[in-house]
Amino acid sequence: MPHLMFVPAFAMACLCWGAHADPVVDCPLNDAPFSVDSPVLDVYLNPDAIAVVQKNWPGVRTVWPGLISTSVPSFGAIVTLRSIAPTGFDALGRLDAELRALPVTDVDRRARCARYDNDVPQFDLGDKANRPAVLVFEKMTGFRDGPSVTAALVAFKEMARRRGWALVVSDKGGALTPAALKQFNVVIWNNVSGDVLTLSQRAAFKQYIENGGGFVGVHGSGGDPETFWPWYVDELIGARFGGHPGNPQFRDARINIAGPSNAIVAGLGDGWTMNDEWYSFKSNPRRNGARILATLDEKSYSPPDHLVMGDDHPIAWTRCIGKGRSFYSAIGHRPETYSEPSHVRFLEQAIEWAAGKDLSDCQKG
Repeated sequence: MPHLMFVPAFAMACLCWGAHADPVVDCPLNDAPFSVDSPVLDVYLNPDAIAVVQKNWPGVRTVWPGLISTSVPSFGAIVTLRSIAPTGFDALGRLDAELRALPVTDVDRRARCARYDNDVPQFDLGDKANRPAVLVFEKMTGFRDGPSVTAALVAFKEMARRRGWALVVSDKGGALTPAALKQFNVVIWNNVSGDVLTLSQRAAFKQYIENGGGFVGVHGSGGDPETFWPWYVDELIGARFGGHPGNPQFRDARINIAGPSNAIVAGLGDGWTMNDEWYSFKSNPRRNGARILATLDEKSYSPPDHLVMGDDHPIAWTRCIGKGRSFYSAIGHRPETYSEPSHVRFLEQAIEWAAGKDLSDCQKG
């Protein structure tokens, strides 16, 4: 059954379905050779590739129990054999060579493309004059944390009620087409995980942002161990996920506001303390041109050594992409975070900014 969500009547918006779409043929890794850098999911869609892995790495299933799954959402879509290999695993080179020697057939291509879609919803946003039109995008092929996604959506709908936004929701990649996107001021990626857009959908979304559209990415939308769209992670988000603590996974931490003059952080004082899963990143987005809005006080939650970023540990920031506006916050794994007043205010003001209410930080689209 399609995953359909409707906004309340106050927003006067609805989502309906168009004609049945043709099978996807332009998925990004359609013709890529099998390798240790392929999504594990793609390797395990081919029986010959499975045999190669089992021959060279008999204990792969013990590395991460439950990893291997050929249905999505699946962790296999966001990790590679290289990324899960133990240090010093000496069969990696041989495994890679044998995988690359396998032919990529039409059967493989169809299997790889099956997790993408061309289903184009028909949006009715009602009378959206003088109010932002917001698309909440919720397609996941990697990790899906249902309670967090649901809690975030409830919060976004309540924000729409308060602010008068026209808001619709879709879990279809076909929603990100030029004709659909031109209806929206901002697209929220609600804990999206995995590679979810075809090549044509990627191009449409990139053009939408660069021509003045807005993006809000929440938590898991920047939290995949491996990604297969460099523009999205390096430009739109601006930093690659490095990891989060475990045992305990959720910890109290102090969030420090870094930009008190910014409209997104208005009314938040110098910060707040809350309990969540705290991300570290492989590089500091500040060095990639981001404007940092909030940082973590590492002394308040003591990340393990390999996740220490130091005194400057960004957790939320903005970027200007062409004429467009990008906001990303790594806060938001626990459902409870979406009812925490400071966090809700932070997100609400960020959505308003990304939708174009305050364009002082980026060119007007």
